[in-house]
Amino acid sequence: MFSHLPDSFLQMNTIFISILIEALPFVLIGVFIAGFIQMFISEKFIARVIPKNKFLAVIVGSLIGVLFPSCECGIVPIVRNLLAKGVPLHAGIAFMLTAPIINPVVLFSTYVAFGSSWEVPILRVVGSLVVALVVGNIIAYFYKGTGLKERFLKYETASEKVAVSSGNIATAGAPTEITTTHFQALEADTSHMHHHHHHGEEHVHEEMSVSQKVWHTVQHAVDEFFSVGKYLVFGALLAAAMQTYIKTSTLVSIGHGPILSILLMMVLAFVLSLCSEADAFIAASFRSVFSTQSIVAFLVFGPMLDIKNLMMMLGAFKTKFVLLIVSSVTIVVFLYALVI
Repeated sequence: MFSHLPDSFLQMNTIFISILIEALPFVLIGVFIAGFIQMFISEKFIARVIPKNKFLAVIVGSLIGVLFPSCECGIVPIVRNLLAKGVPLHAGIAFMLTAPIINPVVLFSTYVAFGSSWEVPILRVVGSLVVALVVGNIIAYFYKGTGLKERFLKYETASEKVAVSSGNIATAGAPTEITTTHFQALEADTSHMHHHHHHGEEHVHEEMSVSQKVWHTVQHAVDEFFSVGKYLVFGALLAAAMQTYIKTSTLVSIGHGPILSILLMMVLAFVLSLCSEADAFIAASFRSVFSTQSIVAFLVFGPMLDIKNLMMMLGAFKTKFVLLIVSSVTIVVFLYALVI
């Protein structure tokens, strides 16, 4: 049946399916964590945990990833929900950059992949923290904006919060004028926000029984899955095409010298789009070809930026903000790998 198809297309199809099979479990973990955050974590709790000081908030955001065993495949919906709950943008992005690297599962897999040696795992963790601290503080002190796309923001009028629940508009406080812009934003996102409960409905969550919260967590996870799933599929397809038609051997042949080899391994990390739980074993296979600097660049850059993750970020964040993340992460990872 498929004998008439080119071998390269069949190879691309195999890689595409393998990427999806590898990524889907972690996406599912991510959307369920996002659902749990939405239903069980209150804004009051987040306000107590995240410091008001911007620098300290970035530090806390960089470190709490150790508590979330999620790879980059499912980190975007988690961060999006944290931001919707009131986590500052700079702390949320710091968490997004470190969580796929510093969690215990990834740390242990890296340790095993490199022959039970702590050198590379420690360099990887330190590198992720350096990048998160620098990028987080750039966002904290120089970026003026919300970062998230409009349809994921909380909607507010001049003196009231507007909540969307099951397609209806609920308002709290005295009635005020709602502009056309608010209605357009609400209408555009009614389907996505069907089960999303915002700040104005925090008391509704508190009054729910545990079983009701669990049910709404599942509903929210389903919504999140279909929201990010299309970007995962497109990203996986693009990654498979690049892996098929851009030969690794060709890239390796041009990777001579410390600068080119670091840049090459960063490009490979982006193109291969491996999950952070598995990328250490691929990186270890390059030890005879590339320096430790290059391998660390691969291990730090890949979980922060790869094709499928970039697609999901573009679905959640404004394009200019994504470009800021991409450029700053790329520069800091390169400089870190160059000086270690």
